[in-house]
Amino acid sequence: MYTAATVSKMELSLRNTLTRESDVIGPLDGATFRFYCCGPTVYGPAHIGNLRTFVLQDVFRRFIESLGIETCHVRNITDVDDKTIRESQRSGLSLQEFTQQWQRKFTNDCQALNILPPAHEPSAVAHIADQIRLIERLIDQGHAYQAENGSVYFRISSFKEYGKLSRLKLSGIQKNASDRLVDNDEYDKESWRDFALWKTWKSEDGPNRWESPWGPGRPGWHIECSAMSMHYLGESFDLHSGGIDLIFPHHENEIAQSEAATGKPFAQHWFHIAHLRVNGEKMSKSLGNLYTLDEVVDRGFQPAALRYLLLSGHYRQPLNFTWESLAAAASTLRRILGHAEGVDPELLENAGDTSLETFIFNPVLEALCEDLNTPKALGVLNVGLQGLKALDDGAQQAARRDLARILQMLGLPWQFQKSRTETRVPPEVEALALQREKARIAHKWDEADLLREALLKQGWEVRDEVGGFEINRTEGNV
Repeated sequence: MYTAATVSKMELSLRNTLTRESDVIGPLDGATFRFYCCGPTVYGPAHIGNLRTFVLQDVFRRFIESLGIETCHVRNITDVDDKTIRESQRSGLSLQEFTQQWQRKFTNDCQALNILPPAHEPSAVAHIADQIRLIERLIDQGHAYQAENGSVYFRISSFKEYGKLSRLKLSGIQKNASDRLVDNDEYDKESWRDFALWKTWKSEDGPNRWESPWGPGRPGWHIECSAMSMHYLGESFDLHSGGIDLIFPHHENEIAQSEAATGKPFAQHWFHIAHLRVNGEKMSKSLGNLYTLDEVVDRGFQPAALRYLLLSGHYRQPLNFTWESLAAAASTLRRILGHAEGVDPELLENAGDTSLETFIFNPVLEALCEDLNTPKALGVLNVGLQGLKALDDGAQQAARRDLARILQMLGLPWQFQKSRTETRVPPEVEALALQREKARIAHKWDEADLLREALLKQGWEVRDEVGGFEINRTEGNV
């Protein structure tokens, strides 16, 4: 059986994108695990593919904290880049007004999905001075230069290990060739060019300009994360994370400019989350399948159902989203939460977050220790719940308490009654349900069945209970 001491001795082994090997996760300094997650670019609402990355990063944090590891989690806000400037200009709002409204939306989505707030959430604009100092350092060391167009570029040929994260080769690079300069913040994987650290001001940037030793302009996207991560975590820290699409060019460029400046390993471990697909296809605006959390809720699902579904695939494998799979996830979560019902919150808190005493959930913890295998953890969790009825009353109570702790570890709700009562039942729906109840009591079964069907058509189902009934939304609301 697991006790608090036993759990704290467990270890998480996580695949490292840089080495293609698994590392045991632990703090470099022996005290605090310092990690950085590339946050959203706030030019519109996050789609559910973006949210998958942040949910899995949250489970990673929750799990290592449950193992007794103290953390310092930094997640940035990209509020100045090509996209934010372009879209703010189109909207007629200042860059600050435009990005702040989308930052608030992102924060609300994270709260709805029960994603823990980071210890620090720096804004790129607020750290432009740090970025300028880092660029000056690179120029002084010969790793960067100002081109004729006024922008400052990182000299890729000066960093011999360029490509070590993405496994791309450096063949064919032309040193300082003006036709090989990249001004865009993002570029194709086939492109190998010196990339912009500081972008000189252009008329299309409007009022978005900051003074620098190289004239007015703004930072490139890549330098922002290097400067902010080093500001809060130091020049070398434990782990860097983001979506798999950031491996190249963003994270490759972060490594190059950071390690060129400091001469130290930038991040010891790289943790990347694979794409979310929709109905077997890549998410894209042209296909109309870039769903947001609001669209999920509008379909009658609660955010917890989406969170459960996002955990049902391994972080290193693409996950296919369908509305049918979301409904199935919500149904499964409802059943799981029923087992945790009746747990005393005070008992749970007083016992401590890592005191797992029942053997029935050991496989869940073991699965999470194996490369954060959330689908396996959910699978063995459901299998374990099938054995609850075989336990005596005292063991069942302990198991329900430990189930609540595991749900907390996964960031899922465990207070089932609270989750149910959050759904507001419209008066007309309640009236139909009461009419059906009267027909049932009078043994008018045909009438009761017709009323049940009428409720289902409106998106509600009635569950008969001893002494009454319960009304719940269909399509998987938990």
